[in-house]
Amino acid sequence: MQMLNESNMRTQISMKLLIKIALLVFFIAELSACGQLLANAKSDFSEDLSSTILEFDDPETIRKAIPTILIVLSSMIKSDPDNASLLESGAQLYGAYAAGFAETAESKRALANRAFDYSSRAICIRDSNMCDAKSISYFEFEQKLAGLEKPNAESMFIFVSSWAGVIEANSADWNAIAELPKVKAGLQCVLDTDETVSNGNAHLYMAVMESLLPPALGGKPELAKKHFDRAIELSHGENLMAKVLYAEKYARLLFDRELHDKLLREVLAADVGNKKQTLINALAKQKAVVLLDSADDFF
Repeated sequence: MQMLNESNMRTQISMKLLIKIALLVFFIAELSACGQLLANAKSDFSEDLSSTILEFDDPETIRKAIPTILIVLSSMIKSDPDNASLLESGAQLYGAYAAGFAETAESKRALANRAFDYSSRAICIRDSNMCDAKSISYFEFEQKLAGLEKPNAESMFIFVSSWAGVIEANSADWNAIAELPKVKAGLQCVLDTDETVSNGNAHLYMAVMESLLPPALGGKPELAKKHFDRAIELSHGENLMAKVLYAEKYARLLFDRELHDKLLREVLAADVGNKKQTLINALAKQKAVVLLDSADDFF
C-alpha cells in the first residue's frame, strides 16, 4: 500500500513537472511567434509613458520619478535593441531630463550622451544612410540630408535635437562645438521637409542657435526672431517655453526690456494649455518668474 502511494506521488509529481515544461515550451513558442506584438506593446507603453509625463503639472514630482522610469526604459531597450520607436522614446526622455533636471555638469553630459546614442541607433534603423552621420564630413552629411523623406522628418528631429543636447552639455569642448553646423543643417532639413514636426520645435531650436551670438560677432538675431515667431504660431501660442526662450535668448541679447517683460507676463497669465504641453508649460512658468525677478539686475 505504501509503495502504491509512493508510486502515485511520483506520478503526480511527474505530471506536474510535465505540465510546467509544456506550459514553458508553449510560452516560449508564443514569445517567439508574437515577437513583433511584444515590440509594438513596448513602443505603445513607452509612448503612453511619455504622454503621461508631458501631461503632469508638477515638475518636482516628475524630477523625482524620472530616474526610475529611465532605468525601466533602458531595460526595455536592452531586451529589444532594434526597436526604433523605443529608442526614440528613450532619446527624448533622457534628453529632456538632461536639459531640465540634471543637477551636475557630469550628470548632464552622461544623460545627453545616452540620449544621443539611442537617437543615433534609431535613425540608423530608420535610414541606413544615416548610420555614419556623426563621423562623416559636413559636405557628405548635407548630401545625405537631401534624401530625407517626410515620414522620417520626426526621427531626424529627434536625432539632431539630441545631438544639440550633447553639444550644449559639452559647451567647453571645441570639438563638440565644431559639430554645430551639421546639427543646424539637420534642423534646416527638417524644417524644409515638415516644419510642423514636434509642434514646431524645430523652429525653436533654430531660433536659439541663431541667438547664440550678438550681431557684432556674426549672430543673426532677426532670423532668430522669425523662427521664434513661427514656433509660437505653429503651436497656436500654446508652447509657453517658446515665449520664455524668446525673452531669454533674443530680448536679452538685444537688451529689449519691453519685449522681455511682455513675453514673460503673457506666460504667467496663460493657462498650462493642452495636455501634451502641461509639464513644459509648468516649467516655462517657473522659468518666467526667475527671469522677471532678475530683469532689473540684467537690464
